Amino acid sequence: MINTNATIHHPLPEESTIIRATAPTRSESNYIIQTFQPTTIQPPFDDDPCPPLKPNMDSLTQEQFTSKLTEACRYDKLIKPITTGALPVYMQIDLTHIESADQLQFKAHMLVQYLYRDNRLRYEHLSPHRSSLLGEELLRNKIWVPHIMIRNEKDTTIMGIDGKDVFISINPNGDVVYSYRLTATFYCWMNLQKFPFDSQECNLKWNSWTYNSTNLVLHWDKDDPVKLANNLHLTEFLLTGTWTEENEVPASFSKGAFVGNFSQLVFRFKLTREVGYYIMDYFLPSILLVVISWVTFWLQADAAPPRVTLGTSTMLAFITLQGGVTKTLPKVSYIKASEIWFLACACFIFSSMAEFAFVNVIWRRKKQVEMKKQSSKHILKGALTPNLARKQLRKAESNSSLYKARSCSSLDGSDSGSKNSQTNYLTVHSFPSNLKVPAITTQSQDELIESEDSTSVRMPESKSQEPQKWHTMTPHEVAIWIDKKSRIVFPLSFLIFNLFYWSFVYVL
Repeated sequence: MINTNATIHHPLPEESTIIRATAPTRSESNYIIQTFQPTTIQPPFDDDPCPPLKPNMDSLTQEQFTSKLTEACRYDKLIKPITTGALPVYMQIDLTHIESADQLQFKAHMLVQYLYRDNRLRYEHLSPHRSSLLGEELLRNKIWVPHIMIRNEKDTTIMGIDGKDVFISINPNGDVVYSYRLTATFYCWMNLQKFPFDSQECNLKWNSWTYNSTNLVLHWDKDDPVKLANNLHLTEFLLTGTWTEENEVPASFSKGAFVGNFSQLVFRFKLTREVGYYIMDYFLPSILLVVISWVTFWLQADAAPPRVTLGTSTMLAFITLQGGVTKTLPKVSYIKASEIWFLACACFIFSSMAEFAFVNVIWRRKKQVEMKKQSSKHILKGALTPNLARKQLRKAESNSSLYKARSCSSLDGSDSGSKNSQTNYLTVHSFPSNLKVPAITTQSQDELIESEDSTSVRMPESKSQEPQKWHTMTPHEVAIWIDKKSRIVFPLSFLIFNLFYWSFVYVL
C-alpha cells in the first residue's frame, strides 16, 4: 500500500527533483513535480586588509575620518612616534590655585598641556580643507600620548564632573596638543627653624614614566612655560618667585625597564609665610599674658591667694596658647623660632611666680636684715645670707680692724720702749761705711729682739680705724624693695629680649 502523503527526496549531484504525491480526486490523481537548482556560495572578495588612504576625504565626518586615520592596521598607539632621535615633548602649565594641604604638603590645581608631533597623524594631504581635529577622552584613547608623572607627588587626580577633563587637538601637520586639568598633592620639605617667619622653596618635578632620555626628552615651552592666575592667592603663604629648570635624573634601578637617565622638568617656586595670623593669635596674646604676670608686683607680699591664683592661671593660659601652635607643626629635632619665643615667655611668667615665693619668705621673717650699705647688692646679699654666716663675717671684719704695735731697738742696745706697748717703729740697720744705704725694716712687738748693732727711731702712732657701721632693714621693707625693683627689672628685661628676638627673625 502506498502512502500518498509522503514526500520523497532524491538527492542528486547537480539537480534535485522532488516528487510530491497528493491524494487523488474523484476524477483523477494529480502529481506535482518541483525541481530546484543548487545555489553556489561565492567566496568573499579578497581585498587588501589595510587599504591606503585616498585623498579628498573632506566629505567624511570627524568620527569616520579619525577612525580611518587611527585604524589599528596603520596606527599603533602602543608605541611612540617614529623619530630619528629622541622625541621632543614641550610642556606648559597654568597654575590656578595652591594651598597648604597638611604638614610638609601642598595641594595645587593646574591645567597641564603637552605639545609634540606625531607624523602618523598627518592628514593635510588627505583632507586639505579640514581644520584641526578636536576631541576629548574618546579621541585620546585612539592615539598615543606621553605618560608623564609627578615625581614628588602624594596623590594626583584628573578633574571632571561627567568625565575626565581631557582635551586633544590634532593639527593637519601632525602636531598634537594634549591637555588636562589636574589636582596634585605633593611633598615640600621645609626648613622650619625660623617658623613662622620662614620662607620655603618648593618644587614640582615631572618625569617620563616609560621612556628614558634616549627616546623622549621633555622641554619647557619657549614662550611661556608657567602661567599664574591673576587671582592666585594662598591663604597662608605669599608667592614671591618662580623659575623653571630642565635636567636629567638617573633611574631607580640598574636592571629591567627603568634604566638609564630620564628627562625631568622642574618648576620651583618660593613661598613666604604670612605672619599676620600668628601675630594676632599667638604673639600678641602671649605678650599680654607676660604683662599680666607682672601685676603681682603691685600686690602686697603676704597676699598669697591672689598672687598664686594670678600666676598659675597665667601659666596655664599660656601653655594652652602654645599648644595651639605646636599641634599643627611636624615633630622636628631642631628648635624653631616660635619655640624660642614661647620658652622665653614661659620663663618670664615662671620668674614672676618665683619672685613672689622669694618675697613671701622674706616677709614672714622676724629678724631684721643687716647689711653694710643700703644698696642693691648688699640688700640682696643680706636677704640671702644666713644669720650665722653674717655673724662670722662681722667677727672676721672686727678682728682685721685691729693693728699690731711695732717696736725696734737702738744700735747701742738701749731699750726704747715697752714690749707690751702697741706702737710702730722704724728700724734702721747699720751697714758698712762704704755702702751708706740704710735698710728699713719693721718688727712686731712680739718678735722684737734687742740688738747692739741697731738704732731705733720712734714713729708717730697711727690712728686706729673706726669699726664698720652696719645698717638694718625690716623684712617687710626688704620685700617691698624687691617688688619695686621687679617692676622695673622685669619689663626692661622683656624689652631687651624683644629687641634681640625681632632683630634675629627679620635681620639675620
